[in-house]
Amino acid sequence: MIKQIVPIDFQWPTIDPFLFCVHHFDYYPKGNSNLGVDSYHFKGRQMGSDFQVKDGFRLYHGEEIPGFPVHPHRGFETITIVRKGYADHADSLGAAGRYGEGDVQWMTAGRGVQHSEMFPLLHQDKENTLELFQIWINLPKSKKMSDPTYKMLWSEKIPKINKNGVHVNLICGQYDAVKFYQAPADSYAADPSSGVQIFLVKIEKGHEFTLPKAHFSQTVRMVYFFQGKALTAFNQEVNGKSAMLVDSQVDMVIKATHDDVEILVLDGNPINEPVVQHGPFVMNTKTEIVQTFEEFQKTQFGGWPWPRHDMIHGPEIKRFARYPNGTEEKPELNKE
Repeated sequence: MIKQIVPIDFQWPTIDPFLFCVHHFDYYPKGNSNLGVDSYHFKGRQMGSDFQVKDGFRLYHGEEIPGFPVHPHRGFETITIVRKGYADHADSLGAAGRYGEGDVQWMTAGRGVQHSEMFPLLHQDKENTLELFQIWINLPKSKKMSDPTYKMLWSEKIPKINKNGVHVNLICGQYDAVKFYQAPADSYAADPSSGVQIFLVKIEKGHEFTLPKAHFSQTVRMVYFFQGKALTAFNQEVNGKSAMLVDSQVDMVIKATHDDVEILVLDGNPINEPVVQHGPFVMNTKTEIVQTFEEFQKTQFGGWPWPRHDMIHGPEIKRFARYPNGTEEKPELNKE
């Protein structure tokens, strides 16, 4: 029932309709007055392209504030799950936001958008731990040139099912009679017939979790075991951090045999269209990729309306989303 097992670290293997999955876990120090790291941490780093863990963290494409300064996307969607710490969003549509501590941002890039994703070190009196997942889902040809948009799934609204030592965060899909489909309207996942499901699951030591078989026969299923020493699945022991491609048509019983374990589940029905990717652009043909580069050079996908390429939103710890039409949304409760 387990078709393949491969070890995982930072970037994880995916299968259609998913394009990319990465797990960021960084132990950032106290923030400086600019909400970044102090210069004594810069030694030995390749500034602006720092993907090697040093002192417990990476700066990625940031130079003082960690994160990903302005860059474009077209033809797919990003799902960013921030479990610990905070992320600041800004984009070429004029939208902005700060989210974290369990929030999820779902952005459908469609025909094109520029955005920045920065991780300001808001705490100047203690360390700033950041943990997040970013998942890329392809868009079918019919959706690739849709209007770009994003949506916030605040932690307080995401269903959490806690039973018998098992804790499920239902980011998309259906589990235990609870349904949660909140992707943007032009998302591949907006229609439940896509089969897209995203679960984050913690299983306490000595307990077991039953992952029900998928609703569709064509669904592909990846189960990422990212926290814990070992688990048992289909009566097979799996040690260490691993990605498992499994049969989606059979209930999967996962037992936490040695300690608490955590898994990420990605389900989806393949789009089954040609995929041509060049960096942040994902289209169906090479010609479309060339056209995308030409259009981006001409239009910059709306330009960049912000005063800095690594846009952040001040030192106050607050969560919000401001949309292109000027409306602002906040979670019901602020976590600090």
